[in-house]
Amino acid sequence: MKGSDDITGKGEIQIEPIGQIKNDFTEEVPEDYKDKESVIEIFEGYKEGLLGIGEHSHITVLMWFHKGDRSIKQVHPMADEDNPLTGVFATRSPVRPNPVAVSVCRLVERKGDELLVKGLDALDGTPVIDIKSYSPYDISDPEYPDWIPR
Repeated sequence: MKGSDDITGKGEIQIEPIGQIKNDFTEEVPEDYKDKESVIEIFEGYKEGLLGIGEHSHITVLMWFHKGDRSIKQVHPMADEDNPLTGVFATRSPVRPNPVAVSVCRLVERKGDELLVKGLDALDGTPVIDIKSYSPYDISDPEYPDWIPR
């Protein structure tokens, strides 16, 4: 990370994709995405980072929503105008200043440099910037607005 000694937070950050998403979602993510499978293709040079991943039932995938509008700062959550206008930092909207996306999905199978997953909410070709194991102890008693489905 360039500028890591710059404590003002204004240094340059460089992110290298480690892989990409492969699925049939070309224009938008379908409502039933939780039932759909996607493949995460891991690029050469990052495959050895997959050691042990098959021991997990779920993974956390960090992505770069490269098609998102970076100028929008407020949205109606879930694109529903019945929901209150809300700042993007209080939503999971794909439009945001830095379109970093996080998705927890089921790891179905590892096949070499590919991960077959279920429930990933991302378009085909979306760059993957990191993968982390999912741990249920991360959140014990969450609180959230009424517009989020339970």
